[in-house]
Amino acid sequence: STMEETDREAVATAVQRVAGMLQRPDQLDKVEQYRRREARKKASVEARLKVQSLINLSVHVMSRTLNLTVNEELRKNHLRITFRECFYCLVFIFCILIVVFYFFFFFLFAVVSVPEIVRETQDLIERGELLQAHRKLMDLECSRDNLMYEQYRMDSKNTHDMNLIHTYFGDMQKLSEELAKQLWMVVQRSLVTVRRDPTLLVSVVRIIEREEKIDRRMLDRKKQTGFIPPGRPKKWKEKMFNILERTVSTRIEGTQADTRESDKMWLVRHLEIIRKYVLDDLLVAKTLLDQCFPPHYDIFNKLLNMYHQALSTRMQELAAEDLEANEIVSLLTWVLNTYKSAEMMGNSELSPEVDVNSLNPLISQNVVDQLLSKYMSTLTSNIIGWLRKALETDKKDWIKETEPEADQDGYYQTTLPAIVFQMFEQNLQVAAQINEDLKTKVLLLCLQQMNSFLTRYKDEAQLYKEEHLKNRQYPQCYVQYMIAVINNCQTFKESIISLKRKYLKMEMEDTLSSSHTSMDATLDVIAKEGCSSLLDEVFMDLEPHLNELMTKKWLMGSNAVGTICVTVEDYFNDFAKIKKPYKKTMTVEAHRRVVVEYIRAIMLKRISFKNAEERKEGAEKMIKEAEQFRFLFKKLAAGSGEDTEGLCDIIEAIAEVIKLTDPSLLYLEVSTLVSKYPDIRDDHIAALLTVRGDASREMKQTIIETLDQGPSQPNPNYVPIFKEITVPTLTVPKLLK
Repeated sequence: STMEETDREAVATAVQRVAGMLQRPDQLDKVEQYRRREARKKASVEARLKVQSLINLSVHVMSRTLNLTVNEELRKNHLRITFRECFYCLVFIFCILIVVFYFFFFFLFAVVSVPEIVRETQDLIERGELLQAHRKLMDLECSRDNLMYEQYRMDSKNTHDMNLIHTYFGDMQKLSEELAKQLWMVVQRSLVTVRRDPTLLVSVVRIIEREEKIDRRMLDRKKQTGFIPPGRPKKWKEKMFNILERTVSTRIEGTQADTRESDKMWLVRHLEIIRKYVLDDLLVAKTLLDQCFPPHYDIFNKLLNMYHQALSTRMQELAAEDLEANEIVSLLTWVLNTYKSAEMMGNSELSPEVDVNSLNPLISQNVVDQLLSKYMSTLTSNIIGWLRKALETDKKDWIKETEPEADQDGYYQTTLPAIVFQMFEQNLQVAAQINEDLKTKVLLLCLQQMNSFLTRYKDEAQLYKEEHLKNRQYPQCYVQYMIAVINNCQTFKESIISLKRKYLKMEMEDTLSSSHTSMDATLDVIAKEGCSSLLDEVFMDLEPHLNELMTKKWLMGSNAVGTICVTVEDYFNDFAKIKKPYKKTMTVEAHRRVVVEYIRAIMLKRISFKNAEERKEGAEKMIKEAEQFRFLFKKLAAGSGEDTEGLCDIIEAIAEVIKLTDPSLLYLEVSTLVSKYPDIRDDHIAALLTVRGDASREMKQTIIETLDQGPSQPNPNYVPIFKEITVPTLTVPKLLK
C-alpha cells in the first residue's frame, strides 16, 4: 500500500510538472487540430520522406536530451543512491519522457501540416485577408524557429540538420515575401487607402507591429543564447518608412507634365501641381492617416520631413537646370515665399503641427545667390534687347503717313514710353515677389539701361532730322512725329519719377540722384534739339519771305511779314500739341528768331534809303511790322506768362534811328540804342547808318569812335541778340577805331 501511495504521489507530481511546462495555449490547442487534420490527410511520399528525416532528427534530439538528463542526475549523486532516490529519479525521467513525447508529437503534426498551411496562407494573401494570412505565417515561423532552436541547443555546429529544417520550411520564406509585397502596395497607396478603406491600412500597421514585436523577442534571445532564426530581424517598420519615402519622392518628381518646348509655363504649372498635391497629402495625413498608426510612429511629422526633403531635392534639381529669367523668378518666388505661405505649409489647417518658422530652407543661400546673379545677368541682356526692339518699332512709326496718336489732353505721343515703363514695371513687380533687395537691384538696372537708351534715342532723333533735311517732303508727318518725340521726353521724365517713388525706398534716393540728373539732362537735350529742328523747319519755309525784307520790293508794299505771321501761326497750330514746358520754350525761341532774322535783314544792307521820305516810310513800316510780331507772339504765348514785349522793342528802337530827320541828333539816337543793347558792334552801327543812306564815311567813323567811350545802361533782363547777327564785310571798307 505504501508502494501504491508513492506511485499516485509520483504521477500527481509528474502531471503537475507537465502542466507547469505547457502554459502556451497554442502548444495544447493546436495538437488536437493538427491530429484531426493529419488523420484526414495522407501525406505525399515526398512529405513522408521529409517527415521521416525530421522524426529521426526529433528522436535524436530526444535521446540526446534523455541521455544528458540521466547522466546529469547520476553525476550529481555520484552513484550513491538509495532505492527511494532511484524511484524518484525514474519518476522524473518518466515526466520528462511525457513532455518530450508531447513536443515530439506537436512538432510531428506541425511539420506534417506545413504544405497545407502554406497553401491556405497563399489563398488568404490572394484574397487580401492579410491579418489571417499573417497569423498562419506566424504559426509556421514559430514551428520552424522552435525546431531550429532545439537543434541549436543540442548541437549548434550541426549545419546539416539545420539546413534540413530550413529546406523543409523553404516555401514559408516565399510566403513572407509575398505578404510583404502586399503590405508595401498598401503603404505606397496609403494616402488613397486611408480615404477608401482605412481598416486595410490599420491591418497592415498591426501586422508590422506584430513583426516588430517578434524581431525584439528574437534579438533578446540572441543576446542570451546566440541563436536567431533566418530572416530575422525583418525590420518591416523601417522598410515601411523607406517605402513611404520613395513614394513621396516619386509623387513630387511625377508632377512635371510638360517641358519648356511644349509649354512656356511648364515650371509654373509644375510648381502649382506640387503645391496642391503636397498640401492635400499633408491635410489627409494629419486628419486621417495619423489615426491609423500608433502614436510612437509619429507618422505625420515623419511624412512632413519626407515631403520637405523630397521638395528640397526637387528644387535643387530645378535650380541646376538652364533656367530662363522668368523661370528663375517663378522658382525663387515659390521656394522663398509660396512654400511657407498660407497657400501651402502656412495653411491654418496644418497648424500647430507645422511651424513654418522651424522649416529649413529648401535650397541653400548660396544656390539662391547663384540664381539671383544669373537672373540679373539674363535680365540685363533681356532689357537691352527689349529697349533696342522698342526703339526700332518706334522709328518705324516715325515714317508713317498718318499722324501720331494724341493723349487725353491732345498732345502728340508715341507708345515708346508706355512700352518701356510697362516692361520696367513688370520686372519690378516680379522682383518684388522675391524680396526687397532684388527689387532695388532691378530698379537700378532699369534706370541704368534707361540712361544708355536715352543716348541712343537722342542719336536716332538727330538722324531722323538729318534724313528729313535731305528731302523735306519726306516723311510726310515729320513735324507731328518730332513733336511726339519732344513730348515723350516729358513722359519719360514723369515716368522715371513715378517709378522711383513707387519702388525706391527714401534712403536709397541718393544712390540714384546722379543717374537721374544725367537722364533729365539727356531728355532736355533731346527736347531742345527737337524744338530747334522744328523751328528750323519753320524758318526754312520763311526763308523766301525773310529775303524780301528791307528790299525795294518790301518798301514798295510787299506783305512778307503778313505771310511770315500766317506761316508761323500755322506751324504753331501743330506746336500746340507740344507739352509744357517745351511749348513755352518753343514760343520764346520762335519769337526771338523772328526778331533776329528781321534785324539780320536790316544788317544785310539790301536797301539804302535815298531820302527822308523813304526813311520815314521804311521806319514806319518797321514799327508796324514790329507791332504785328508783338501781337502774334502775345497770342501764341497766351497763358504762358511770358514777357514778349522787349524783343519787338529792338526793331522799334532801330526804326527810330532810321526815321530821325535831324542828322545832328544821329549820334544821340545811336548812343541811346547802344546803351540799351550793349552787344551792338561797330559793324552793326555802320550797317545801320548805311541803310539810313545819309551818313558820310567820316560821320560813321566819328559816331563809332565816340560811342566806344560812352557808358551802357542795359535792361537787366536783356538777352544779347546782336552777337548772333553777322554783317557781310565784302562790300564795306574796314572801319578804323
